[in-house]
Parts: sequence; C-alpha cells; structure tokens
Amino acid sequence: MTDVQELAATLDDAERSVRAIAPLTDGGPLGVADAYRVQRAVLARRTARGERLIGVKMGFTSRAKMTQMGVDDVIWGLLTDSMLVESTLDLSGLIQPRIEPEIAFLIGRRVRSAVEADAAVAGVAVGYEVLDSRYRDFVFTLPDVIADNASAAAFGVGAWHDPREVGGIDNIGLVLEIEGRLTQTGSSAAILGDPMRSLRAAARLAERAGMPLEPGWVVLAGAATAAVPLPRDAHVRVSGAGLGSVAVTTV
Repeated sequence: MTDVQELAATLDDAERSVRAIAPLTDGGPLGVADAYRVQRAVLARRTARGERLIGVKMGFTSRAKMTQMGVDDVIWGLLTDSMLVESTLDLSGLIQPRIEPEIAFLIGRRVRSAVEADAAVAGVAVGYEVLDSRYRDFVFTLPDVIADNASAAAFGVGAWHDPREVGGIDNIGLVLEIEGRLTQTGSSAAILGDPMRSLRAAARLAERAGMPLEPGWVVLAGAATAAVPLPRDAHVRVSGAGLGSVAVTTV
C-alpha cells in the first residue's frame, strides 16, 4: 500500500535541501492516481508553510514527449505564489534547472469544466517555466514526474493581452535568448497544435480532481521548444510574436 505522506515528505525534503534523489518507483510500485495524491500532499506541506496556490502548469503537451513517455494524455502540476518570478531568480535553491518558453493564460472566472475554458480567458501572455526535477539526471517514470509536481520550479509571464485583440494563438513564433544569443525557436503550434487545447485539458483535469480553475490563476499551456539548462549569472529573454517579451536574470 502506498504511503502518500511518506513519499510527499521525501520529495519535499529533497527540494528544500536541494538534493537529487532516486525515483520514487525505485522503492516500489506507484500508480498514477497515487502519484497525484502525492503531488497534492506536497502542495499541502507548502501551503502549510504559507504558500498560496495560484495556478497550474501543463506537461507532456507535445506529441513527441507523449510518445517518449508512452502516454496518450497530458499531465499537470501546481503553481504557488513562491514560484512566480518578477525579474531575478536565485538558482542556489534549485538542483538542475532548465528553462522553456511558454504561452500563459490568465483565468478571469471560475472554470469547472472544459466547455467553460475558452470564455474564461481574461488574458494571454508569453511566459517561461523553469523546470527542476528532484530526481537524479532528470530520469523518471510517468508516476514519478507526476508526484514531483511535473518538475515545476518557477515561472514568469510578460504583459497580459486581451485575447480578443491577440487573435489566433495557434501559431505564434516564440524565441528563447540567453545572454543575447538565440537558444531556441519554436511555435505555439507545438503545444497540442493549439495552446487552447491545453487550456481545455487543464479544465478537464481540474474537473476530474474536484479543483476548479479559479479567477486570477495562471495556466502555463506547455513548452513550445525543448527545455535548456539555465545558467547562473545570465540574462534570459523569451519573446512571442505579437505578445512582447518577458525576461529574467539569474544569480
């Protein structure tokens, strides 16, 4: 029988001590349902310390990644206010950080099901997510990464734009630069063909979990390119055609 609280403590302690560990599944079987219970238990530990839930992030939103992991559906992780970066990110608390460009949604009203998702979008922005697996060398199974909050560590978003003025977001060009050097380019089409599909999937998972998407929450739709290692003492910028840019400096 899975000890959800013990596994949550193992992951939480690894993150707080900045220490990579072996996958949880090395110690025994772990199903997807229990992995999500572990994820929520880790969140409960964080909120008990004063953090506040402010959104969700989507994972496995590229067909290539789904094939690699042997899955046919997306996963999600949870975002707290302590993960939101304004302009500077201290990497000393991260184990093996990587960064990827994203499309972000701002939720304007409560979303209880996928059919409510489109009309609930109050803003669209270019963003980035910093990933940081608590497992050695980013090696894990599907239940492992779900339990580990889908490798979520930090995120940032640019200025919000009225979705009615942006138009279609199914093929927005995205650029990731580190120290002024072009590092990755991609399209929002890499996110399930259209980031709106990822938002609807988030609403579907939220309904299944009994946890509606709330007004003011951010939904990170998923990566538009592969994630790249995030170096210390670097200036990073993500730009999206028609959406402006967002930048972060690491220390």
